[in-house]
Amino acid sequence: MKKFSGLLLVGCSAVALAGCGADDISSPGAGSIVINNPTPTPAPTPAPTSGTVTPATDCPAIGATTQLRNDGTISGPEGTWRVCTLPALINANTTLPKVPGLLYRLAGRVDVGCDGGFSAPTSAAPFTTTTASCSGRSLTADTNVTLTIDPGVIIYGENGAEPAWLAVNRGNKIDAQGSSTAPIIFTSAENVRGRNDDTAQGQWGGVVLLGRGIVTDCSYGSVANQDCQRDTEGSVNPAIFGGRDNAYNAGIMRYVQIRYSGFVLGANTELQSLTGEGLGTGTRLDYFQSVNSSDDGAEFFGGAVNFKHYISVNADDDSLDTDTGVQGKFQYLILAQRNGAGDALMEIDSNGAESDTPRQKLTVVNFTGIQPTDNQNSDAASVLIRGNSDVTWANGIINTPNNECLRLNGSGTTPATLRAFSVVMSCNSAKYLGTGSYTAASTQTQFGSGANGNNDAFTSTLTSTFVNGANESGVAAYNASTIDSFFDATTYIGAVRDANDTWFRGWTCDNATANFGSNQACTALPTT
Repeated sequence: MKKFSGLLLVGCSAVALAGCGADDISSPGAGSIVINNPTPTPAPTPAPTSGTVTPATDCPAIGATTQLRNDGTISGPEGTWRVCTLPALINANTTLPKVPGLLYRLAGRVDVGCDGGFSAPTSAAPFTTTTASCSGRSLTADTNVTLTIDPGVIIYGENGAEPAWLAVNRGNKIDAQGSSTAPIIFTSAENVRGRNDDTAQGQWGGVVLLGRGIVTDCSYGSVANQDCQRDTEGSVNPAIFGGRDNAYNAGIMRYVQIRYSGFVLGANTELQSLTGEGLGTGTRLDYFQSVNSSDDGAEFFGGAVNFKHYISVNADDDSLDTDTGVQGKFQYLILAQRNGAGDALMEIDSNGAESDTPRQKLTVVNFTGIQPTDNQNSDAASVLIRGNSDVTWANGIINTPNNECLRLNGSGTTPATLRAFSVVMSCNSAKYLGTGSYTAASTQTQFGSGANGNNDAFTSTLTSTFVNGANESGVAAYNASTIDSFFDATTYIGAVRDANDTWFRGWTCDNATANFGSNQACTALPTT
């Protein structure tokens, strides 16, 4: 059973929030979901305006057949903005330019292009009147649409008849490249209105990238026939992912923030800030910050994921969740959970389908995970590894002095495995948990404290929450480039070498859990 976390406000009603695991979304493959949307509440009165932003005159023209809709203005502490609502379907190459005094709005699900099916067709399908509402069904060919988002653009979600979320369908791409000084920000209407604090979450859906990577736990087809596909559940029209292409390219997201996302679709089915489904190594993910997701900071289902510079702050479930056969490589991770909330720093599993192939293979390098208090949720320890998963850690720091650090759950003929190199942990007195065929003692053996530079009795001296202190700097690093050429060889453990290492600064936002020195509060919007 997954944990039940805090409350998500939907209109005026409070809904119990179920955390995501391998059978969740964005929980693909858990069964049909009926969304009972609450009666819309009246539009809230805007917060007093004291800022300097003045609204743009009008919305720019875009490439899609249906243009942006000018929906008037929205006001908040930074001033008053022009609201330009995206069409439900982006059916041609489209660029969202940065325009002073303008915000883009998701009023429900927005699809980027249409899906050409399990295999990549050889030519693009033309849009016609019969395909104008192709959301959720495959055509005979991909539409090859790219949504380009310029640096500094702000997009906010406002839930309507269904959650506001962006679905980049198979055969289409996103090109969201912010910069170190002008990140792209996805956020909520309440953030724009200035009504959020550091506990706000679950105010819109999130971003879902769908691809043709190899997946397990099929909604359609089978692993044996190599035609396994899965559903992204919870929407009226499904969004399907999976294929045979672990080099699939869904585009690029770089220097991007996603704030206050997540939406309960049903039991164990939720959207989170970023969901990658069947992605491939052609997809580029780099410099990404998840802030106050009501579910996971990011979750990945199947495919092959290469990711550098990932920050998750205040995820209400897991900071990083990987499932259903992912072949994942991650380097430079800051995983920071708020005091008294959240589940695991990492949940690594494969939905209990221990006989399915490929086994999940996850390598996480140069990571710093901070969990201040005891974890009372279903994962129980700061990291849970289970199912059909083989995990490698290198140059890691886990600072969770009030909780067990590691739990392994053994099931299937070949249970989950862990190899660790130069990983240090600050845990409670128990340190380890074991379930299934694993005991606490066998979990301890898997970690191997005292060998390979590992230490489960480490005294953390982290400064500024996540920056290496004297003790961390004294640990010899492992050359991660010997594991795979994707990884940089570093001379230090953890995500941030010392006070001179500032890769996280300028494109992030700050809150009480983690101050990145960007001089931009997550509860506010940049005005330039």
